[in-house]
Amino acid sequence: MFRGVRLGRMTAPLARRRPVTVRVFSRRFAATPLGARLARRAAVNQLRIWGIPCGTDASDTAALLIAELASNAVTHGRVPGRDFALRLTLSESRLCAEVSDARGERRPPEPGGLVAPPSGAGGGRGLLLVEALADRWAVLDRAPAGKTVRAELDLPR
Repeated sequence: MFRGVRLGRMTAPLARRRPVTVRVFSRRFAATPLGARLARRAAVNQLRIWGIPCGTDASDTAALLIAELASNAVTHGRVPGRDFALRLTLSESRLCAEVSDARGERRPPEPGGLVAPPSGAGGGRGLLLVEALADRWAVLDRAPAGKTVRAELDLPR
């Protein structure tokens, strides 16, 4: 009883519940090779601030994924005068990296639908790297125009 109001039965005492913390970093970058490099560096720095040190498997894998996604946004998703966006979301067990660009008509293949390029081809292996490194990835539509490529990493506890 609390001030004349009977409280219902709680499923778990408040003191036993673990708080859920979700950290978010979001920034826009110029759709240039320099912008792609800055996105990778900014992401690695943000992970360090969040407690994921440089040189760890999680940091190195995230850096490779973000470098590839940012490079693809600059190379294949560039619209003159439009930036690309990087969004990182860190929860207790997962890091989600999303790179969004303004070009929606040049969508990459969906996960599981990638085909290796012919031998000797100068490119076309980037998303194969994303598929190999990420625990999950997807291509999402972005409103009002464009697309977002999301890659998720499960983090060790």
